[in-house]
Amino acid sequence: MKMTKINIKNLFLGLLFVGSASFLNAQTTQTDSTNSTAATTQTTGNTTIEGLKKQIEANPKDTESLAKLATAYQEASDWTNAVETWKKISALLPDWAPSYYSQAYAYQSAKDDANAKLSYEKYISTVKPEEVEQNKKNLAYAYFYIAFAEQQSDPDKAKEHIAKSLQYDPSNQDAIKLSKTLNS
Repeated sequence: MKMTKINIKNLFLGLLFVGSASFLNAQTTQTDSTNSTAATTQTTGNTTIEGLKKQIEANPKDTESLAKLATAYQEASDWTNAVETWKKISALLPDWAPSYYSQAYAYQSAKDDANAKLSYEKYISTVKPEEVEQNKKNLAYAYFYIAFAEQQSDPDKAKEHIAKSLQYDPSNQDAIKLSKTLNS
């Protein structure tokens, strides 16, 4: 049992790093990347994906391989399979918050804002008190996203969420701008 906890903790830290790098990349990468880069990524991704699928076929409860597969799908911009794989992880590890954050990221990338918002809300509710410190940046973004999504439909709730976002990351310029807009 302890070995599983260590693996999950290492997996969490690795995914947190990968997720942060992927998020940063998603925020700074131009959308019209060259075809050769996309083709290279897809070819490499398919080999990786196929290998991971075989591992998971042999052991469907291998959460470490499932997380690698979900990440490979995300790197290949296969958002549907990424979401489905993160959902499998959530079913196996329902208290593991990063799977919900990653689902939200995949939904958001697929332009499914309603499900992204729901997944960010699930992420927020799943982060344990002892995990808050190491999740501040992700919590800040999750609250920001929800505030942004609610600014028209429920401005009061949006104000609460943006305040929480700024509590976790007071330097986020997008959150500061949204806060000013909501409170003006």
